Amino acid sequence: MAGVSVLIVIPARFQSTRFPGKPLANLNGSPLIEHVWRQCSRATGATGVVVATDDDRIASVAKEFGASVEMTSSECLTGTDRVAEVASRRHADWYVNVQGDEPFVEPAAINTVIRATEVAEADVAAINTMSVIADEKDFRSATVPKPVTDSSGRLLYMSRAAIPTDKGLRFHAAFRQVGIYAFRPVALQLYQPGARKSRLEAIEDIEILRIIEGGLQVQMIEVPATGLAVDTPEDLTRARAFINARSST
Repeated sequence: MAGVSVLIVIPARFQSTRFPGKPLANLNGSPLIEHVWRQCSRATGATGVVVATDDDRIASVAKEFGASVEMTSSECLTGTDRVAEVASRRHADWYVNVQGDEPFVEPAAINTVIRATEVAEADVAAINTMSVIADEKDFRSATVPKPVTDSSGRLLYMSRAAIPTDKGLRFHAAFRQVGIYAFRPVALQLYQPGARKSRLEAIEDIEILRIIEGGLQVQMIEVPATGLAVDTPEDLTRARAFINARSST
């Protein structure tokens, strides 16, 4: 389908349970959120990227490095709720949510998602990305959501638990969620002001579950591994080491 309009939205909140102030954390001289914004801008150009936040500190820093900013409600339950609020003010056919804790997200992966929106079947309300888990430590980690799909790549379930396993709970093969989503407006209706987390979403703390619990279809697509997400202060240390190692090669 030609002429699909896409807006990239980077949700960013200061109050994170596991890592307060995460978007402004210093990652080798620049705030974490700037690394994400620059990677997104490499994919589509800066005019197609918006930082969505409820925090004046984040907004001020984002504007300093050149980002377009949308102020959103402090009542937003998740990043996708924040995207939905932006969608109520800025029209697009698809809204691409790039998590603000993915400083190594590849522009090519973002463009893969954008291309997927152009050919998505009519019943697909959202697209999410995943990459192969190579390290069993990531498979066992509660900070890594693991999707399980049907044979056509439609999402069946996603969990922070180690899935899928055999009867002995052994690791065979699995995927990890990558923090890039694309939503049609119909999917974002589930995240409008006043919406509540769905039952499994609240248990797992995985916002994409709200869509499949709402009876809509999510298409998972595979992208290359994107380095690592920064979910905790320990992850930030790993991210710094990753950058240093990459710059020394």
